[in-house]
Amino acid sequence: MNPWDERFKGEKFVYGTKPNVFLKEHIAVFDDKHLIACYAEGEGRNAVYLAQAGKQVTAYDYSVEGLQKARHLAVQNEVSVATKQVDLLQEELLTEAYDGAVMIFGHFAKVQQFAVLNKIMNSLKQGGIFLLEVYEDGQITYGTGGPRVLDYLYHERHLKLWAEQHEIVHFFSGEVDRTEGLLHTGLCKVVQLIVKKQ
Repeated sequence: MNPWDERFKGEKFVYGTKPNVFLKEHIAVFDDKHLIACYAEGEGRNAVYLAQAGKQVTAYDYSVEGLQKARHLAVQNEVSVATKQVDLLQEELLTEAYDGAVMIFGHFAKVQQFAVLNKIMNSLKQGGIFLLEVYEDGQITYGTGGPRVLDYLYHERHLKLWAEQHEIVHFFSGEVDRTEGLLHTGLCKVVQLIVKKQ
């Protein structure tokens, strides 16, 4: 069993069932977007929220256990969410398939981060919107969630440089409060990004 299956097995939703605050605050960026992909989606909280907003959503994750819980959460909320088990590090994604993409706290080793982000951008149609919130390097001192290894956090300046090849709609790096389930528990340092594919 992979470590994410270990984390997600059982009835409790380790990151809660409510959507990420940043996504909720900025859902208007998807007003004219219909087909949305949620990457590293875990147990489905953000995918279900987008489906409740009338979007056609596909949740991608490495964990079979997480995706099973995502399907159950969708049924409980009387919406439909498609799920696909995928290793974002090893497998290719559909290209130019979606109007929007979301990744909330999807963390990978630094040498792999931008390969994953490029795959996600390639999965978007022209004019597609990508919304991202991840823990910044400074989070290593907070102890309120996310990887406890610096290599799996994101560097603010490097992420900004990557974003500049696209149209930046929103960029923020700083402290926010995130109390989402059992493992995101208070003040933390994040990078938020919304970019439009040109």
